[in-house]
Amino acid sequence: MHADPPVTVDVVQRVRRGNEQAFEALLEQIVSTASTFEGYLGSSVFRPNHNDDSEYRIVFKFDRLENLKRWEHSKVRQQFLTQARNLTVDAGTFSIITGLETWFTLPAKPGMLPPPRYKMVLVSSLAIFGIDRLLMFLPLGWLAQLPSVLRAY
Repeated sequence: MHADPPVTVDVVQRVRRGNEQAFEALLEQIVSTASTFEGYLGSSVFRPNHNDDSEYRIVFKFDRLENLKRWEHSKVRQQFLTQARNLTVDAGTFSIITGLETWFTLPAKPGMLPPPRYKMVLVSSLAIFGIDRLLMFLPLGWLAQLPSVLRAY
């Protein structure tokens, strides 16, 4: 499973002035088509905040890297990219994120990298430890009524 992890693809694209409606229509087709591919988990579109901004951020999630690669190398996606070149300022940026970094995706902040792994491990460990300590205070007498397989924890 580690060799083929879940992935998040972060796409940043700047649209040429006057092409916003055409890009929105194309984007709708892209998301709709991507959703038909195996392993597609969803996507989010972050549109420009104001009229002076032309930057779109599109986040795609796939269950496995292999399924993402199938989508990326598909003929239909290549056709969409060709169409998008006519509507955008440049080729845009594409980032593939795997593992715990996907928990810390910052889609509204262009160019920001996820925190270092040691910080993610520290935050996750503290959260798990805190939940474990809280569970110790629960009255656990009702667990005696459960089958031994469920009580083993």
